[in-house]
Amino acid sequence: MTLGKKNSSTKKYAVFFVVLLGVCLCNASIVFAQAPEHDTAANLPDAPDFASQQQPAPQPATASNGDGSGKQTKRILGIVPNFRSVSANTKLPPMSVKDKFVGAAEDSFDYSALIFAGGLAGVSMAENSYPEFHQGAAGYARYYWHTYADQTDENFLVEFFLPAALHQDPRYYTKGSGGFVKRAGYSFSRVLITRTDGGNETFNTSEIVGAGAASGISSLYYPTIDRTWTKVGQRWLTNVVLDGGTFMFKEFWPDINDHVFHQKD
Repeated sequence: MTLGKKNSSTKKYAVFFVVLLGVCLCNASIVFAQAPEHDTAANLPDAPDFASQQQPAPQPATASNGDGSGKQTKRILGIVPNFRSVSANTKLPPMSVKDKFVGAAEDSFDYSALIFAGGLAGVSMAENSYPEFHQGAAGYARYYWHTYADQTDENFLVEFFLPAALHQDPRYYTKGSGGFVKRAGYSFSRVLITRTDGGNETFNTSEIVGAGAASGISSLYYPTIDRTWTKVGQRWLTNVVLDGGTFMFKEFWPDINDHVFHQKD
């Protein structure tokens, strides 16, 4: 397998995300160019205050700041699931094991997951990433189920199995304030830093190990020629980078929504 082919395989998942992220960053840049920067330690998202929780069950995430900045919606553009995003300055109780399972299931079996897998499968087929799958309807079906299985593997490992075992919180906590660079850096760093169920910061083992394990599992159902350490490593890196980019999009989605789309929920 040539180096060019390896690079093509590594980049194929980024094609979908680059355009969408580009729109996000351009609009976010306009937003921050129009507003002064207020970046202090108080702007960091609050850790869950479990001692003061009075409600018997988790409540929907709501932004506590009066201007509504950092307010997440359940879906992005009414389509893409955004259930695990927590609005800025919001305090929540820890997730139960059931909550983590439901979150992974929602991300895996939502109708948008089927659409997204179909798009990625089409890109892979157009690039002839796996010649063994061939072309045509039968070939597309092979690309589709492999892509869908890949994303489902990762969702359950990163959002359910490891968070439940390690008592880590798989939700994304929106920073919601500060300069563009600081918020972008904060959001992408969440692939390495997460919260425990107790509200403390810790290394994001669920993301790093989970993405790697999902890549290893995927090698079991790919053609023999693609069951190499290089291929597993490429899928691992691609998964982590895409997740980091997704966190960046989620961070700036409230700003884009507020200034462009005005989606309410």
